[in-house]
Amino acid sequence: MGAFWSGVGGKLAERWAAVALPALMFWLGGLLAWTLARGGPHAWEAPAHWLGRQPAGGQAVILLAVLCAVGASGVVVDRLTGPVLTLLEGYWPAPLRPVRRRLVRRASRRARAAEEEFQALAEAIHDGSATPEQRERYTSVDQRLRRLPTRPRMLPTQVGNVLRAAETRPIDKYGLDAVVVWPCLWLLLPDIVRAELTGARRSLDTSVGACVWGLLFLGFTPWTPWALPAGLAVALSAAFVWVPARAEVFADLLEASFDLHRGALYAQLRWPLPANPAEERVTGRRITTYLLRGLDGTSPTFTSAEPPNPPTTP
Repeated sequence: MGAFWSGVGGKLAERWAAVALPALMFWLGGLLAWTLARGGPHAWEAPAHWLGRQPAGGQAVILLAVLCAVGASGVVVDRLTGPVLTLLEGYWPAPLRPVRRRLVRRASRRARAAEEEFQALAEAIHDGSATPEQRERYTSVDQRLRRLPTRPRMLPTQVGNVLRAAETRPIDKYGLDAVVVWPCLWLLLPDIVRAELTGARRSLDTSVGACVWGLLFLGFTPWTPWALPAGLAVALSAAFVWVPARAEVFADLLEASFDLHRGALYAQLRWPLPANPAEERVTGRRITTYLLRGLDGTSPTFTSAEPPNPPTTP
């Protein structure tokens, strides 16, 4: 799924602004650190005097080179957001597997405890005897469980579990493997839905980029000590607050796309609609296999009606 989203971008100008603005803020912070390390604004007197002696063409070339360097650094960090998001999800290299297994076991224990608490509260909720505190706790536990995949699919981080839950819930509910089916379903989604999904994914990538910029800002610590707490504050806030929050928004939209528009996939493939949820899970698994490697035989019988065109925004 990450490879798919890395290839889905917005307009060039919007993408460039999203890349260049954080880079510009980063380098302005670095210049501030350099200025403070050199004793204040008077540190700019010598560079300004040197620049003033250059011809107009040379000044333009220098300015263009600076802008290109800022933009290039933004592009580099933008390319790093995918690998960094993979690490934040909990897909770690082999040396970290013992830590990963330990964290997965802890997450599984917490999920099991939440499930038991949910079941214990459900009886009082259903018979109407629950107190307001129990109802509030029931809602909180229910929301927590909704952000978790089944225990065999558990990942060691919150972000990983949120995204894994959204990617695997369609196969649990409808038999549709999101990794296999999503490229086809994406082409059938209305324009407004694709715009919302793309915006949510871009917002998620931006928050991951903020984590990278915060870590890179630590490199200015030799010039001024305040770069250390500032960089750590940005990186930790992004990793533990911004990224999980935006991952939840993206996960909700991804799951809702399957909930509302999977019928368009049936229609476009000319598969007959299932009659009930149990039959849909079986049919969904067959569609997944059909799209992945094809099917032999005479079942199912394709519908003869032409598939409807996907709706678009006016």
